[in-house]
Amino acid sequence: MLIQIDRILMIFAMLLSIPVIVTGIHYNLQMFQQNGYRNSEFIHWLEKNAARQRFLWPYLGFFVLLILFKAPPARLVCLIALMIWMGASIAAFLLYWRSETKKKLVMTARVKRLCVTFVIVTALICILSRDKCLICLLAILSFLPELLMLANIINAPIEAGIRRYYINDARRIMRENPGIRTIGITGSYGKTSMKYYLHTLLKDSYDVLITPGNFNTTLGVVRTIREHMRPSNQIFLCEMGARHVHDIKEICDLFPPKEGVITSIGPQHLETFHTQENIINTKFELADALPDGARIYLNADNEFEVNKAREYGDRLKVIFYSYKNNMGYHASEVKLSPMGTEFTMTAPSGETARFSMRLIGEHNVINVCGAIAVAHEQGIPLEALRVPVRRIEPVAHRLQLINRGDVTIIDDAYNSNPVGSKAAVETLHMFNGIRILVTPGMVELGGKEADYNYKFGTYAAVNCDHILLVGRRKHTDPIRKGALDAGFDEKDIRSFDDLNGAMEYAYSITGEGAKYILLENDLPDAY
Repeated sequence: MLIQIDRILMIFAMLLSIPVIVTGIHYNLQMFQQNGYRNSEFIHWLEKNAARQRFLWPYLGFFVLLILFKAPPARLVCLIALMIWMGASIAAFLLYWRSETKKKLVMTARVKRLCVTFVIVTALICILSRDKCLICLLAILSFLPELLMLANIINAPIEAGIRRYYINDARRIMRENPGIRTIGITGSYGKTSMKYYLHTLLKDSYDVLITPGNFNTTLGVVRTIREHMRPSNQIFLCEMGARHVHDIKEICDLFPPKEGVITSIGPQHLETFHTQENIINTKFELADALPDGARIYLNADNEFEVNKAREYGDRLKVIFYSYKNNMGYHASEVKLSPMGTEFTMTAPSGETARFSMRLIGEHNVINVCGAIAVAHEQGIPLEALRVPVRRIEPVAHRLQLINRGDVTIIDDAYNSNPVGSKAAVETLHMFNGIRILVTPGMVELGGKEADYNYKFGTYAAVNCDHILLVGRRKHTDPIRKGALDAGFDEKDIRSFDDLNGAMEYAYSITGEGAKYILLENDLPDAY
């Protein structure tokens, strides 16, 4: 009878392990995908978020009992161990199941290949373990992240071969279409907005192809060319993103640009770039790749770009655009309202035109100025650009106005940075009413992260009526301290576990005038 109970418990314990493995591999795949399928970045995420310990602890008790398996009374220890195994499995399953994620796992071909390799690796472990079924399952459950990284290492030659094939195919397509002019667009922030704004200004005069969404990696550019490029295309607006030194160079070496735009440079992805100098040099890899005499468009309001431009004046045609410094193409007589922005644009030749657009925010003005400069240099008169500028749509989650009755949401949730966050709260300040900031803080700023969040708190104190902090105190405590040190009333700062709680409170705030809620940043699950 006791033997039958043993077997029943063992079978039940093994069955309980299946949903843990399924939910565990799904969650780890999500995080692995968000870390770019890089083992090094995934390991860093595990360490930074203590995720490894969080999902390992349910099995620590079983590890201890496993050591005692051969000690008398063995039967009693076995039964206790099986009970703890079941409890640990349920606890681990609930931890994985309740780990809320905003960005869902995308079942790409690469993810499917990883899953197949993972299944093969775990099957081999089970075969080699022979009759030690529980120990086999214990190893799989305890080392899911490591097994996933092992599967990634095994797949590396396959992925390299597939990557090489796709790249060569995209280069073939580019060679077959030599008349397409590639304009590279990069920067620490503003590049996606610049791409869409420029597309709107150019599409009436040219057949324009753009990298869709956030397809700004090497394989994103490759996919765009292979799936969307046509012989009729005249201009290819190629957004180029970077998280590491030489990421831009890799794209430019494969698909050489004819012109380039650098939107704005600042402290972004410092955890992978390490220094501001590395960021500057990486963004200017676009300028390095341009042929002699080509046009490079630079933001004259960005000191990094102005200083670096001196190195290219003899080889390239440097064209500045600005909002504050009156250099090159520059905006003046700027008027902002909740309905949008008006400004006068002056070209280096002296030609002027008055523009109006539905966008708000200082950095939107400078990005539209840059788009106008590029379009004008392609031969389109300023006056002919007035209607296209009015047609520019706000890019989702980049100071996007969303009206909901007497509440206006200013959605600036995409990838906040020190410069953009300051501009965002200053934009919030221009509205007359109750001004509410909702933010989880900024990340990927390396050792200066706390300092930048502290400064953000000081800016928020000057421009906001309420500050609602969301999520981990690691990111939000410096904001709180900065705001309090700047004289902000402590009763108007509140902390919440999630965005839903913060928004519910924001809607409950009462006072005179309409409500304006700024959503500044939305951290991905990897943070």
